[in-house]
Amino acid sequence: MNRIFLIGNLTRDPELRSTQSGIPVCSFTVAVNRRRTEDGQPDADFFRVTTWRQLAENCNRYLAKGRKAGVTGTLTLQSYVGNDGQQRFNMEVQADEVEFLSPRSDADDTGLVYNPVDDNSDLPF
Repeated sequence: MNRIFLIGNLTRDPELRSTQSGIPVCSFTVAVNRRRTEDGQPDADFFRVTTWRQLAENCNRYLAKGRKAGVTGTLTLQSYVGNDGQQRFNMEVQADEVEFLSPRSDADDTGLVYNPVDDNSDLPF
């Protein structure tokens, strides 16, 4: 079973484009933190993520550099020959689901305001 689950932050804004037949496709990179190295320095892995159709449009609309996202999908390995003639490999996640984990900004394009106090007003702690 080929299934990958990631939670991380976008390293740059998503890129939306369309195939020749007009299908939307969105690509972005997610940085996933690892445990600190032996010398105490932080480390991260970087995953290229691709989404299609309505999910691609939503990712382009709601994600931005620095936002946290949860990604579920399949890991694919693609090979190509570089300019130097050497064979290279690229790992990419074909996302089935993307959860937008960062709270909405105070004034996004929907006009809604995110207020975490209102979300938890009934909780006793």
